[in-house]
Amino acid sequence: MTAPGLHLTRVGGARRIVIGSRSGRLSLRMPFRSALAGTGLLLVSLGVSLVSLTSGDFPVPVADVLKSLIGQGDAGTDFIVQELRLPRVLITLLVGAAFGASGTIFQGLTRNPLGSPDFVGLTVGAATGALVVILLLGGGGFGVAIGAIAGCLATAVAIYLLAFRRGVQPFRLVLMGIGVSALLEAANSYLIYRAQLDEAVAAQVWLIGSTNGRGWTEVTLVGVAVVVLLPIVLYHGRHLDMLALGDETATLHGVPVERSRAVLALSGVGLAAAATAAAGPIAFVALAAGPLAGRLTRSPHAGILPGALMGAALLSVSDWLAQHAWPGGDIPVGNVTAALGGIYLTWLLVHERRRVA
Repeated sequence: MTAPGLHLTRVGGARRIVIGSRSGRLSLRMPFRSALAGTGLLLVSLGVSLVSLTSGDFPVPVADVLKSLIGQGDAGTDFIVQELRLPRVLITLLVGAAFGASGTIFQGLTRNPLGSPDFVGLTVGAATGALVVILLLGGGGFGVAIGAIAGCLATAVAIYLLAFRRGVQPFRLVLMGIGVSALLEAANSYLIYRAQLDEAVAAQVWLIGSTNGRGWTEVTLVGVAVVVLLPIVLYHGRHLDMLALGDETATLHGVPVERSRAVLALSGVGLAAAATAAAGPIAFVALAAGPLAGRLTRSPHAGILPGALMGAALLSVSDWLAQHAWPGGDIPVGNVTAALGGIYLTWLLVHERRRVA
């Protein structure tokens, strides 16, 4: 017997989990293997998060961490868990999920595994907005977050307008994104070159991407974005596979092409902007979360939810490595994800070469 609103069905010979009413208008259909993989990724993320809450310069037993989380801990434990470690853990989970979902969306819309926010210039544009606030306006904290969001949105609009020629073709969008990204990288380098030494160092640290020192303000920022935008993209994400087959095919199957594409693109930009504003332009997560989730679910197009869960798991593991894998201190998580990204791309090229051969 299944729980109300949750049942197992078969579609085309494949088992699917359906969340929602059989007769209702709103339901979430998910292949059984995707649901199984998503559950595993969620458990990995929560397990690594619990380990992060217990480990550090002042180890805290698991039982004391759980008591603190439900409001029954002592003052010292509450300060360590809730003020020092919990914001970082939540930032890691939320930013990873936002980057994973955003990368999966744009890879689906552009029909290109390189069409993630990293490559099409969105995170670089967010970095430009943040650098303008840091280096030219002398701002910090919330002002940097606002600058990053504004930079990401402005970059998205510029890429769209430049790529628009009687519509937007995926390959043109990717090429324009790469070109705009290169220009913005040059602008960012120039801003850092012209800055004072202490300002340049602070800006460079932000550009690497880090969850260290983040507080409840950043948690609220990215948390609101995930809570508001993730349900929207999950609802419209069911059209991604049809959009990948072309506009005419999608239209014949009853997909509102322009509306679905616009909602998904705007939501993906919002997720990438909020994640970058909260933790900086962390590399690799948005690029690899979707393809890795696809390999795990054995699906050519990973769903947005598995992509988000893969992003959360990747960033959780990377952040734990950033804190504990190197002796002598905490390093920015962007260093770890960049290194893992290099290993991933190398493996992907070798695997593709063997497959072709």
